[in-house]
Order: sequence, then C-alpha cells, then structure tokens
Amino acid sequence: MEEIAFNLLEEPWICVIDKECKIHEVSMLQLFEHAHEYADLRGELATQDVAILRLLLAVLHTVFSRYDLNGEQAKLKNADDALDRWEAIWKNEKFPIKPIRVYLESQRERFWLLHPERPFYQCNYAKIGTEYTAAKLNGNLSESSNKVRLFSGVSGKNKNYMSFSEAARWLIYVNAYDDTSAKPSSEAKKLSEKPPSPGVGWLGKLGLLTIGGNNLFETLMLNMVMLSSDKAVYGLENPIWERKDVPSDERKKIPLPDNLSELYTLQSRRLLLKVSGEKVTGYYLLGGDFFEKNNAFLEPMTVWARKESKTEEIYSPHRHDASKQVWREFASIIPELQDTNRRPGIISWLNILEEEEIIDGNYMLKVRIASVQYGDKDFFVTHVFSDSISMHSALVLNLNQEWQKAVMNQVEFCDKLAGYVWKLACDVNLSAGGSNDTSKAAANHLKERFYLCIDEPFRRWLCVLNPQTDDAVLKAKEWNFQCIKIAESLGKEMISEVTSRAIFGRSGISAAGAINKFMSKLKKVAQL
Repeated sequence: MEEIAFNLLEEPWICVIDKECKIHEVSMLQLFEHAHEYADLRGELATQDVAILRLLLAVLHTVFSRYDLNGEQAKLKNADDALDRWEAIWKNEKFPIKPIRVYLESQRERFWLLHPERPFYQCNYAKIGTEYTAAKLNGNLSESSNKVRLFSGVSGKNKNYMSFSEAARWLIYVNAYDDTSAKPSSEAKKLSEKPPSPGVGWLGKLGLLTIGGNNLFETLMLNMVMLSSDKAVYGLENPIWERKDVPSDERKKIPLPDNLSELYTLQSRRLLLKVSGEKVTGYYLLGGDFFEKNNAFLEPMTVWARKESKTEEIYSPHRHDASKQVWREFASIIPELQDTNRRPGIISWLNILEEEEIIDGNYMLKVRIASVQYGDKDFFVTHVFSDSISMHSALVLNLNQEWQKAVMNQVEFCDKLAGYVWKLACDVNLSAGGSNDTSKAAANHLKERFYLCIDEPFRRWLCVLNPQTDDAVLKAKEWNFQCIKIAESLGKEMISEVTSRAIFGRSGISAAGAINKFMSKLKKVAQL
C-alpha cells in the first residue's frame, strides 16, 4: 500500500479505560486532552501499555522542555525551571492542550502509520529482513511461522490480519520487546565482520517499573521524570520523528542517548508493516539500534543489580522474577541509600518531588511492574506478567529510611517463615516414604502456597502504612503476628492430612518431630 493513511494524532488507536470501567480507543490528541478523565491505559497487555506510555512521555518531554503552559516558547534552563513547570502542570490537574496541539500539529506528517517515505516507527529498508505474519506481530499470540500457540484469544482467519489501530499498538510493542529469533539479513551476512547481536528489544532487558496515579493524567505526570537522580536537566529532546533521516543501519550499536524522548523512542528494531487493503497482514523485521546496558542510568524505569567488578562500580538492569510478587522485590525497588544497590530513577524522582513539597507524603501511589520473560537465550517469549502494590508516597523519602528498613525486614521475615514451611513439608514427605526429589517438590509447592496465603494480607498491611502517623515497631509486630498465624495454620493443616505411617516416620524423621520443630521455630521468632 503506497498511499498515506491512518494518522496517529487523529485516528483512534490507543486503548484507555474510563472511570466507569469502559474501554475506548482514542487518538493521541484526544488522550492528552482528556487524560484526567480516563482511569488508565488498557491495551491488550500491561507490557504494551508501558511501551505506549513511554511514547506518550516522549511527546510530553519534548513539548514541556520547549513550551510553557500557555504555548509560548520557553526552554528549560535549569532544575528550578523544570520543577516549576512540572508543578504548574500538576496543579492544573489536566494537561494544557495548546502547547501539545501546537507541537504535534507541527509534526503531523511524521505520524502517518502508512506513508511511502516515512511510515511511523518504520523503515522501508526492513523489506530485506525477516518476514513475519500478523500472528507474530500480535503479542497475545507471538507465533512464528513454524510454532503455533496452542491456546490463544485469537484464532482462525483473525490471526492472519489486524486493523490499523491494532497494528499501531503492536508495532510499538514489538519494537520494545522483540525476541532474538530474527536472523541477520542476507546483505549483513555478506559483510566481512559478523554484525553484532542487539539482544531483545530495550524494554525486554529491563526490570520495568512505573508509577500509577489516580487517573491517566497523574500516571503520565508521575512518570514524567524531568530531572536526573542528581537533579540535573537532560539534554535537548530528540524524539525519533524529528530526525531528518530514518535510521536504517542494521544491528547498530549507538552511544547512550542524553535525553529521555530519544531513549523512549529508541528503534530497537527496523520494522515495516505489510498491508493488504484495509488490513495489516504481517511485517518485515531487522535488528536495530542498541547500546551498552551496563550503567545506562539515563533509564529511569528499571531496577538495578550491582555486578562484581574489582575496578569499577557496574550496575545492570535486573529483570523481574515471574515467580515473585512485586512486594518481595521491595529491597531492589527502594534500596537503602547506604546499600550497594542503586535506586530506580523513577523512585529518585518521586523523592525529589516530595523533598520539594510538590506532592504530599500522604499521596497513595501504585508501584507497578510489567515484564516479558524469554527462553533459551531470549530466542522466544515464554511468559508476560505484571503486578502492582499501593503505598503512601512518603515511603520513598530519604528521611524515612527507618520505615523502608522496617518493610524490608518484614519481607525477609516472610522469607524466613517460608523457609520453615519448606522444611516442614520436606520432612513430612520424607517421613511418609517419599524420595528426596518428591519431598523437595512437595516442599516447593507448600512454600508457594504460603506466599499466596500471605500475599493479600501483606499488600493490605503495606497499603495502610503511614510513616507520618504510625509507629514502625508496632506496625512490624502487627505483621509478624499475622504472618506467624498464617504459617501456623498452614502447618497444622498439612499435619492433619498425614498418614499414621508418617507420624512415626522412618530413619529418625517423623511428621510428629517435624511439626514440633516447626512450632518451636514459630514460637521463638514470635518472642523476638
């Protein structure tokens, strides 16, 4: 299809949910104008929502680094300018649409999904790349030509094509999370040096972390990080649509950008949609831009893990563990300042906002994770998952390290009791004649069940913690008591189901002895 069609500024394509829980497709301009009226983004996957959130943030960073709320040109000069502008928008309780509309209208020609020369987020050169069907473009399916997903929400002929609005969402998603299955083009294989591997899309490398507000306006604002962790303004904003030339180099290593709009519109892949009539039937793909992920501290939306090095401090994005609830990662989300871990940039930004008294410490925010899990050297997608916790924003403040430590201690306390539960289940299974392997499997199962049992209670406990009014020691004891009771109940339930053979056991291991040891450990930790 060589014609110009489907302008993302005007056509509905972004999925949002309103306050009555109804889902709508809206255009980009409509979203910005009514963001305060929508509850949140609500696309097909939470990971897709993050990819689109970053695209929207790229627009906001570009606009408000150049214009004030009245649409007058006013470049940010320093940290005070950035904070004043952010605060003015926040207090306005909705986006000033004039500067956004003025800017986007000036870039209108760059937002055509279908265009013979500059299709949005695409590259005509990608025609020499790997060809995929629409089923691979759809992240709910993610099927390759030789691997059909057994269970999916889309089947039959519907897998072979998608609408322009669907394709726009998945185009952004694939650029952000694509696996490593695509091979170099035949042109790249002719080169004397083998082209480097870009790895998965940039967001697929991260332990993604975003902040949720009371509506979509607040969510966009809270994630609009206008200062780095050391309170410096970023470089001049340079989103992909403003570039004079479309990037076309295959598998190209680039320097780390110095501005967030360029980072948020990184072309991890060279893509080109295949169109037949009014439908997208597939796409072409090549490896795109990538940079060194170690110490890439411009990225604010990831948790970090310190890597062993004798010569320098090296931090790498740390992917989330799909088997763990988000609260179990509290230590990496809000690490203590004296710890060897590094705070996510988005948490440092919230800390700045509270230190400057721009947002209230009583503000209830949602800390959200979303992640794609890959298998076999990131060659294919195995799992997509998301989670969130609600808590008072005061918990992220530097001055509340005592509270942060208290929460971390309670997470560790949960892990300790999970270990007791595991040991109990293992010994009981052995006493009933189980092998080491079956006993460990049974123990792992009960341990997972314990975490499920304490999951909702812990979230409720964390949600109501208020560092400004509560006593940290008393709140910790309150959770200790509740957690011990849950572990005790689970242990007694297990013992009530064992056979008489297991009660007396074998080779010095008995269910009776195991439960006695278990209860003794619980009694001991209850007295601490």
